[in-house]
Amino acid sequence: MNVRLLGLALGLGLALPVIAQAQMLQPGLWEMTSSNVKVDDQPMDVQSILGQLQGQMTPQQRAALEKNGINIGGKGIRACLTPEQVATNDIPLADPQSGCKQQITERSGNQWKFRFSCPKAQGTGVATFQSDREFTTVANGTFNAIGINQKGNLETRAVWLGQDCGAVKPRA
Repeated sequence: MNVRLLGLALGLGLALPVIAQAQMLQPGLWEMTSSNVKVDDQPMDVQSILGQLQGQMTPQQRAALEKNGINIGGKGIRACLTPEQVATNDIPLADPQSGCKQQITERSGNQWKFRFSCPKAQGTGVATFQSDREFTTVANGTFNAIGINQKGNLETRAVWLGQDCGAVKPRA
């Protein structure tokens, strides 16, 4: 079950597009938490599984994640966005080496519809920007984390924690 959820979180959650117009989001440290995660209509407890994964990671595994701009801490996954990243209209919250592609299909006010495609996940969703310091996404798709296609959906809430990213490094 942990592998399935990790596949869903990485395939859907981290691949969610957060493509922004200039100053749509603040640069700095962001924390993303997922809720209402379901795999084949079965609810999953993301916080519990992230806690288990964090406790089981070796220092080398943690360092590898942090090198790629992923920090599991607090209530979710943290990412650092630079002012340059915010200004480019393409904020790289997904791992650039993941092979994921994302596209905004419609922009209407503070809601943007998107689709994403990764080597082991694909789907659609809606991002809603409450302010330049908070947004939510709802994503639905299919993924193949354990060799079989599964349906998944999740809601993600991202909040800005401040300008100082601390130990969380921006993605290249």
